[in-house]
Order: sequence, then structure tokens, then C-alpha cells
Amino acid sequence: MAEEVLIDSSGKISGHLTKSLLAVAFLSSFGSSMLYGYNLAVVNSPAEYIKEFYNSTLIRRNGEGVDEQTLTLMYSVTVSIFAIGGLIGSFMVGILVSRFGRKGTLVYSTVLVFIGGALMGSSRMCGSPEMIIVGRFITGIHSGISLSVVPMYLGEIAPKNLRGFLGLVPSIFICIGVFIAQILGLHELMGKEEYWPVFLSLVVVPTFIQLMLLPWFPESPRYLLIEKRNIHATITALKWYRRRSNIQAEVEEMQEEQRSLSSVQTLSVLELLQDRTVRWQVLTVMVVNAGMQLSGIDAIWFYTNDIFENAGIPPSQIQYTTVGTGAIEVIAGLVGCFTIERLGRRPLMIGGFSFMGFCCAGITLSLILQARAPFMHYISVACVVGIIAGFCIGPAGVPFLMTGELFKQSHRPAAFIVGGSLNWLSNFTVGFIFPFLQMSAGAYCYLVFFGVCAGVSAYVYFIIPETKNKTFVEISQMFNTKDNSMEIHALGITAHGSKMNGYGALDEEREK
Repeated sequence: MAEEVLIDSSGKISGHLTKSLLAVAFLSSFGSSMLYGYNLAVVNSPAEYIKEFYNSTLIRRNGEGVDEQTLTLMYSVTVSIFAIGGLIGSFMVGILVSRFGRKGTLVYSTVLVFIGGALMGSSRMCGSPEMIIVGRFITGIHSGISLSVVPMYLGEIAPKNLRGFLGLVPSIFICIGVFIAQILGLHELMGKEEYWPVFLSLVVVPTFIQLMLLPWFPESPRYLLIEKRNIHATITALKWYRRRSNIQAEVEEMQEEQRSLSSVQTLSVLELLQDRTVRWQVLTVMVVNAGMQLSGIDAIWFYTNDIFENAGIPPSQIQYTTVGTGAIEVIAGLVGCFTIERLGRRPLMIGGFSFMGFCCAGITLSLILQARAPFMHYISVACVVGIIAGFCIGPAGVPFLMTGELFKQSHRPAAFIVGGSLNWLSNFTVGFIFPFLQMSAGAYCYLVFFGVCAGVSAYVYFIIPETKNKTFVEISQMFNTKDNSMEIHALGITAHGSKMNGYGALDEEREK
């Protein structure tokens, strides 16, 4: 086994990837993050069967069915209610992680998946469309919790030089979840009418595996030391994740963070929003999390088959084209995961959002011109693949990683509530409105997503500093420097002969 802690050539402390770290990253992502991706895509393939079930149930109950627009509305509710559940789950994160810990929250929240899966799996047998909607809502609550807790947990157990790599593991499993849903949704597998209830309820399988194995792993060392003040449990957890006894440097770094906090008590969302010392961090979390969903990726995932149908792809080929996009997602996610510690967070975010915006504009152009040029159908498909690839390389996981990196221990749960709630609100907005936006604006609806992608990319370029290989205290100091420099500019104060550094702060050496 490699050393737990070593000193690199620059004198900085770095850590090696151990089997324990990798196992926790995979296990927590497999039973939580993967379900989020699966639930995003699972409703795509059986959409027509679910609508038929709704209509036949209404005929049996009321003696008559409903028109196509009403069915579209009911299906949109089924799709988007998942995001409402996610929103409620994100509000619960602060209370849960403070009471049960990071790992404990993941373990206890698995009960929600079993309840939701049972409701969806037995909905047709009971003749109840409501059970599908309620089941989607409950699984959404679980995803709302886990989507914030998993990156929080991994960010706290990882050494700083591996925080980016481990932080993007959940995004890879999100892509894998989407891909699995697309594979199983093929007509040759579970894409038949008789299988769709089982298809929806398969979420219980990975959750059961997680429930059996995750409790054997330790809690977050930072949570144990800073919030629980249990130094013995902290050392035990660090030895488990590092496998060597030389953990003094990490303990000292955590104690430094603990000393820098005016209080180790977890802040509420209101207290976070009122804290002027973290205003840039809060604004950053809002922009990148809302932009992540408003970029249009959910429209692609929820309505992939409809998009390809409108692009002129033959119906017999749509499901295989969709599976191909899923494979691209996984490959792009792996590229982002294995390059983030070399390239940094900013390049992946700027490049990902910029490429997504370019492809959104390309979809609009191709849909407008496809009547005149048949080859434009393939351009549409290429742009859809480009949006997915651009998203999975950076925007899929970096916003969650940054939410954990930009805040100290006392602020972190509230920050994940803010970021998670905006994430899910945006998810719901896109999932519910997109079908109607597509009907009213046609090809031009994708220009809305182009504007969002361009705006977020510009914000990251001009505002957000690079956080690669920085401790939580160092990152906090970087943003404090930004706040101070903004105040200096606002007052019109400059130091004689002073030079600004890369984050807008006065160069200390020049001041001396």
C-alpha cells in the first residue's frame, strides 16, 4: 500500500489514493449518485406506455379518456415531480448531516428508495397512476439528499490533491446511471409494455448493495474532529482511509480550520446569506448550480427520444442513437475525472459550458435548415452528443465539488442547501416547461440554453479563482482577499506602487 502522506518537491503535503478511499467513492456513488442519473433517464423510454396507462386508468374510472395535451401535462408532472422531491431533500441536508453525519445520512436515507421503488413497481397492479407520481417524488427526496451529501462526504475524506478526482466520481456514476437506463430501455430488454413497472423500480438494487456495505466504513474525519470533537475517532478514520500512521499533518490542518472558525456550530441558510465574509462564495454557488440545470442538459435527458424524433431520426433507430449518447456521457465523465487535477476546475467549467452553448446554437441552426438540407439531421444529433459531452466533462460534477471546497466546516451544509435547492428548482423548471417551450418556440427554444451557458462561462472566467490543490482555509482566504480588493476599488483607495495579484488582491511583497 502506498504511503498515506508524503511531501512533494514543492514542500506541500499530498496524499495517495488508497483502496479504502476508492471503495468509499465507488460505493457511495453507486448507491446514491447513480440513482439520480437513472431516474433522470428511466422515464424516457416507457413514456408512451405510461401515458397509455394513465389514459386507460382514467377511462376505467371516469368512462372517458383525456386529450393529448392533458396527457402531456400529466406526464410532465410525472417527470418533474422528481425534482420537487429533490428540492425538499436538499432542504433537509443541513439537519441530517449535522445529526447523523455524512455517511450516516447516506445510510439512513436508503429507506426512501425502498418505499419509492415499491410504489412504482406495484402501480400498474394496483391501477394507480398516483403511485408512480408519489414514488418518483419519494425517490426525488433521496436524490436531493444524496446529491449534496455524497460530494460533501468525499470532499471531506479526500486529501486535497485528490479532492477533484474523488469529487468527480459521483458525476461519472450519474452518467453511468443514465447509460444503464438507456440500455435497459431498449425494446429487446425492458423497453416492452409489460416491463415498465419493474424498469422504474430497479432503483432498489444498487441501494440495497450500498446499505449492506457502506456502514462498515468510517465517518468523515473532519466531521468527527470539528463538529464532534472526537480526536480518537478522527485518527481511527484517517488511518482507515490513509492506511498509515503518519497523519499528523492532516490533523493539524483540520485543527487550523477549527481554530479559524468563530464557532463550530453549523450555520443556518439565513445566517449564511447574511454573512458578508462569504458573499462571493454564495453567489458563485448560486450561479454554477442554477446554470448547471438551466444549461439544457435536463431537457436532453428527459426528452431525448422526442428531440431525436423532431430532428428526423427514424423511429426504429432512435433508441440505439440514445444509447450511443449514453456511452459518450460515460467517456466524457471519465475524461473530466482523470484530467481535473492536472487542468484544474476553471478550465473544465469554462470549456464545458462554452462547448454546450455552441452546440445549443448548433441545434437551433440545424433544425431550421434541415428542411432544405437533409444532412442537417446528423448535425442535430452531433450537437446533442456535444451538449452531453461538454456537460459531463465539467459542469456535471464540478459545481458540487466547488460547493464543498469554497466553504469551511460550519458553512458547508448551508451552502449545499442553497446550491441544491437552486439546482432542483432549475431542474423542475426545465423538466416541466421544456415540452411546452418546444411546442411554442420550436427550434429557437435552444437559444435560451445558449444564453445561460454563455453567461455562466463568462462568470467563471472573470470571477472564480482556481481552487486546485488548496486547503479549505486557503480557499477561504482567497475569497476574503477578493472581498477586500472589491472594497478598495469601491473606495477609490490604492497603495503606492502596489500591484494586483491574480485574485485582485494587493501584492503583499510590494506593500512591504
